[in-house]
This record gives sequence, structure tokens and C-alpha cells, in this order.
Amino acid sequence: MADEQTKTKLNFIQQIIEDDLANCLNDGRVHTRFPPEPNGYLHIGHAKSICLNFGLATHYNGKCNLRFDDTNPTKEESEYVESIKEDVTWLGFDWEDRLYFASDYFQCLYDHALTLIKNGKAFVCDLNLEDMRHNRGTLTSPGLESPYRNRDVAENLDLFDRMRKGEFPDGSRTLRAKIDMAAANMNMRDPVMYRVLHAAHHRTGDDWCIYPMYDWAHGLEDSIEGITHSICTLEFEDHRPLYDWFLDQLGVHHPKQIEFARLELNYTVMSKRKLLELVEGGYVSGWDDPRMPTISAMRRRGYPASAIREFCARIGVAKVKGVVDIALLQHCVRDDLNKSSLRVMGVIDPLKVVIENFPQDVVEEMDAVNNPEDPSAGTRKVPFSRVLYIERGDFMEDPPRKFFRLAPGREVRLRYGYFITCTEVIKNDAGDVLELRCTYDPATRGGDSPDGRKVKGTLHWVSHTSAIDAQVRLYDHLFNVVSPLDVPEGGDFKDNLNPDSLQVLSGCKLEPSVKNAKPGDRLQFERMGYFCVDPDSTEAQLVFNRTLTLKDPWAKKQKKQG
Repeated sequence: MADEQTKTKLNFIQQIIEDDLANCLNDGRVHTRFPPEPNGYLHIGHAKSICLNFGLATHYNGKCNLRFDDTNPTKEESEYVESIKEDVTWLGFDWEDRLYFASDYFQCLYDHALTLIKNGKAFVCDLNLEDMRHNRGTLTSPGLESPYRNRDVAENLDLFDRMRKGEFPDGSRTLRAKIDMAAANMNMRDPVMYRVLHAAHHRTGDDWCIYPMYDWAHGLEDSIEGITHSICTLEFEDHRPLYDWFLDQLGVHHPKQIEFARLELNYTVMSKRKLLELVEGGYVSGWDDPRMPTISAMRRRGYPASAIREFCARIGVAKVKGVVDIALLQHCVRDDLNKSSLRVMGVIDPLKVVIENFPQDVVEEMDAVNNPEDPSAGTRKVPFSRVLYIERGDFMEDPPRKFFRLAPGREVRLRYGYFITCTEVIKNDAGDVLELRCTYDPATRGGDSPDGRKVKGTLHWVSHTSAIDAQVRLYDHLFNVVSPLDVPEGGDFKDNLNPDSLQVLSGCKLEPSVKNAKPGDRLQFERMGYFCVDPDSTEAQLVFNRTLTLKDPWAKKQKKQG
């Protein structure tokens, strides 16, 4: 526990836990859980919850469960279960032997429902969904009690048993809690606990044809597992009285539910339902499309797990809703990759350069630094030859005043190589530049001039003799507006998709050191950004995703602010 001096540095959830420990609640235990629904892939918002729940357990020498709230068989799949397990592990967390499912407790939940029926606290209702909504009332007017609310215990038990046995069609009957149709909190107006649903479950098959509602199951799952602090996002705050009511009526272990503000990022949609719409509509290539905000997509794009954890630590935990600038997430990724990524030279839009006074059949090897941030990474040899490739954007035939790269008659430095001067421009009949002819200064090997002359431009390059051909995929925001869900009435969030969010470039030229790169390897292409080898790579062709450019808008913004 923290002393008085460090208490001021705690977030509000830590403060609650500290107070509980000081009061010897739960026998001094801290036991959390991460409870995803297996109805889609996890996104960066879930990463915040994962880091919070597992982080609190680690900080307080406690435990954290991974539990799947699989109470809706029509939307849940084993594929999602496996992807979630992979994501949690990849982020660096371990649930050890505490992997659970709501479906593990279906019989126990059913038995607890019988207890409420026997105690006159639950009843079987024949109203359909539309009628229930109509009778629910409004925020300013009470609801109407169901005409079936006062069935006697014996009839309710019989009907609930027959629901369980599959005698009734979908939607024909529900089990509802008997609370208060005039309650100010709409969630307390006789909420549904069970619905009839003849659907196969990904774990229990056809064993059940009634399934518990989330509000009924969630608190009891926490109770069964001995959870001490049930940490949820703010949308569950109004559900907390119902969470408490169920547990109090049953007299079982009662965890403390605490709500925090979920993560929202600009230029991003964080709804699994809407992300599924993008996947199923073919707007992206899948849940792990590198433009998506899912954890699997970020992993594929080259985001390190450590950078995501750092981002979650920086944004902290709050009670107030807010939108985080995606530039902060990207800053954390750049900062991590700058320290860990090996440097290579890669030309993604190649322009051929012939150094006319360089020997025809000679290949020299230049010493190149693998990572200036990490001297222990050492150096590598980079081949240099008469024919090279540079970036097409590094040459202009008629450059503006502040263009410091290659132009006719201008001298520039080739990184780790020599000074070269452009002497001729070769074009096709349409006037397109096909090739540059240059000369080099043999005295400037390694990029330095013995006579002290200075050049303003330094270019990266790749030797023609040993270049590796690759495909490069360049990514931008998936949406072209800050708030993609802000659409006019009748509009569609998909109207805000960025048509230029993906650019695929073939024929890119990379230095030979990348030849044995494997999917998931992260590299910095000097001057061009951070890249990651994509799983689509084959022996015939490497495919690289650009993780991020080198420019860091967040750092620039922070510098301006002070």
C-alpha cells in the first residue's frame, strides 16, 4: 500500500483499492479479470483494459483472470476466442491457469435463477420484445407492470423449466427480475434475465436453448470467481445498481464494480459492430488489416507490444470521457522503434543512377551503422556499384530554392558512399525521367570530403547488383475525418473512409541485408520510415508494411507547447 506522499500519484481506481486494502476488505486480496465477449477481434481500447486489469493484479501481487463472456451464441465464434488469447499473450500478460468462460457457469446461473423465482424475485413473462419496450416507460414516466408479473411461484418454476427443455419458440417467453417498474434507473425496471434462443453455442453445442443476459450473468461470474474489483467502462455505470441488486438478493460474494472512461481515438472507429461491418463489407482485407485499430492489425503493421503498453500507461485512467490524439500512440511506437529497429536502405520509388566514372565490374563494400541509438548493434557491409537506385522524389530537374537534393549540376552525398554530381538526365519521348548519369569523387569514400567542402543533401540508395525486389504497402488513416461517426442524419460512417488509406508499390529496391527477413521483423528504412515484414511475404517476394513515417507530429506539437 502507498504512503500519504505517494497516494496523490495514484489514479482513482488504485486509490479505491488502497482504501479497501487499508480496511482489510476481501482478506487483503486483489483479484481482477479481463472479460471480453468473443464476438470480434480486440482493438486498442481493449488493450487499455487488458493493461489496467493485469497491471493492477501485478502491482498488488494479486491475480487476474481471462474470462470470456460467451452468452450470445449467434455472434460468438471460437476464432475470436483464439485471437483474443493470442492478443493478451502478445501484449505480455499471463492468466496462468485462470482461463474461464461464462458458459462454464450456465448451470450455476440457472440454479441461481431458480432461487430468485422461489423467492418471488423473478417471473416468466410472455410479452414480446416490442411490448416490453412499450411498457418500459420513459425517463420521466414510470413503466407498466407486465400482466404476467404476479404469476405464482409454482407456475413460474414450471414455465422456466419448460423454457429450459425447449418447448417454446424463440422470443416467446423471457425470465425477468421483479424489481420496480417505476425506478428512476431504467435498468431496474424488471430487466430480462433469460431469453429463449434455439442456437448452437461454440462450446456447449445444443445443450441449452435459453441463454442468460449479460447483466444477469456478469456479476455472478465475478462472484463465482472471487473477483474483488470488477473494473468496467463508463457505459456500465448505470448498470451497477442492477449488478448489486442481483448479488444482494442471492447473498453471494459481492465484488466492487468500478467504472472508468473507455479509450477513444481520433480518426478511428472503436465499435466491434462497426469494425465487423468493415470486414464483412470488404472495405478492409480482414480484422488484421494494418489500417484497423485491432491489436492483431497493429501487430501486423509493426507496432511493438511494449509501445502499446507505454501508450496505455501514458493516457492513464480517468472518470471523464475524452478523445486521445492518435499521434500520441504513434509517438510511443516511433520512440520504441527508434531504439530497437535495425537500419537498412530501401528505395520505394526507384530512379536509376549510372555513375559513369565508376569502374564497370567493381563492387565495393561500405560500412553502415545498424542502429545509431544502440552501439551494440554493430555495423554491416553495404555493396556499392556503378549502377544504383535513388528515390525518384530525391531528384528535380528544375528545383526550387530550398530543394537540397539531387539536380542537374548539383553535388550530393550518398549515405555511407561517395559524393556524386548529376551530369545528364535521360528521358523518354514523353519527357519522363528514366535515368540519371552522374560522376563521383573517389576521394569522398564514406561520405566525407578531404578538402572540407560541404554538401547540403544526403541521399539513401541501393546498389543495382544486389538489390532485393519487394512490395511495399503505405498506410494512412482509415478515415479522413477526425470523428468518423459524426455523420449527418441518414448518413453512414463509411462515407468517411479515406480512399487513399492504402498505396501498394511494387518493384521497390532494398539492400541485400534484408534477404532473410521474416514476417514480423521490424526495420527502419533510412529517411523513409519504419517498416515491418508482412505475413504475405513469400520466398519469391518480400512484402513490407510501412508502420509509420519518421516525422513525429506529437513530438513537434509538444515542443511548440513548451
